Amino acid sequence: MVSLMNRSIDILENLARESGNVFHLSQRGYVYMTSDRKGVSQFERAARESSQLGAGPLRIHNGEQTTVPYVPSDDRGFGNQPLGIDLILDQDIIRKQFPYLSDHTAALIHARRCGWFSVQQLGMYMLDRARNHGATLIPGRVESVEIVGNRVRTVRVRQDSHLRDIFTPHFVVAAGPMLAEVGKMMGVEFPVISELHLKMSFKDSLGIIPRYAPMLIWSDAIRLSWSQEECELLAESEETKPLLDELPSGVHTRPEGGAESDVVLGLWAYHTPPVKPFFPFSIDPRYPEMVLRGLATMVPNLKRYLDRLPKSFVDGGYYVKTRENRPLIGKLPVGGTYVIAALSGFGVMAACGAGELLAAHVTGSPLPHYAPAFALERYQDPGYQELLATLAESGQL
Repeated sequence: MVSLMNRSIDILENLARESGNVFHLSQRGYVYMTSDRKGVSQFERAARESSQLGAGPLRIHNGEQTTVPYVPSDDRGFGNQPLGIDLILDQDIIRKQFPYLSDHTAALIHARRCGWFSVQQLGMYMLDRARNHGATLIPGRVESVEIVGNRVRTVRVRQDSHLRDIFTPHFVVAAGPMLAEVGKMMGVEFPVISELHLKMSFKDSLGIIPRYAPMLIWSDAIRLSWSQEECELLAESEETKPLLDELPSGVHTRPEGGAESDVVLGLWAYHTPPVKPFFPFSIDPRYPEMVLRGLATMVPNLKRYLDRLPKSFVDGGYYVKTRENRPLIGKLPVGGTYVIAALSGFGVMAACGAGELLAAHVTGSPLPHYAPAFALERYQDPGYQELLATLAESGQL
């Protein structure tokens, strides 16, 4: 995964340079925080492991004399940030550089070669490039796939009320949450589940999240504070009673837009059971309040919005995941067919590297060393099955 992500970010940076950064690539990093002082050693182990796997050098800031000072995030685009990881244990640095965080923050990891960009702008830029090289976009819905002699021959597409047969020796399944549905057309079963993940955006009119902030991620489980009356109301329903329990870690936020914007994004996958994808999906009306309550654990001043919730916009989509949350990229058992899917949590960050890997499969080009790690065939390996049985975490970002 580290090799794939490094390659994908290389491609993103090259695209940003050649396009004049038309898709607003920013590399402020991801900051993971914990308030568990007993768990700081686990934080350090995680940082060392990521560094050893190729994420870049590890710099530990623990209050002792060091020749490598901590360099704050730079919100001016990309390419001017340190590589690797900063593990900050020095409370003075945390208070100075992140004064808006909870006083209970015991340690943080700043993963530097991370960030965000405009997905829509990148998509349009790459679509224009593809069209300039002769690609044609055909809107429609795949109705069936004809297989002859265990090879793909025809893909039938519905365009409004018309059916169109496309004769092709190559068919790439990139169907996202409809992966299983397309797989059935070819007799291929994919080992994936789908989870509905939401995100919210709201105007931070009080300016609580600085516009220069990186992505902020709380790594501890959370038990929300409710009033006595709220506890009684939540306890009345089996649906809401779990909200009184300890909830998962991972609530996160970041600024959205430029310096002139006041919009903030908030995300928290506090309840994501496997579901069958359908559209349009329903949105939990409690989601904005739950996210704000969770974020207030990390950024206490956000509690100021709880008395009168700001107007928010909620959307989302399905995370398609394998058991270990590693993508599926490569050939399928049916000749001429390929898959690129299950990029849950990595999505657009891994998309360029994943697309390049898929293209190497389709064109018969030399494959990178990490290609077998994403092939569907890995699940036929007894050793890999043993590894899956020992995994303690889902690999979810």
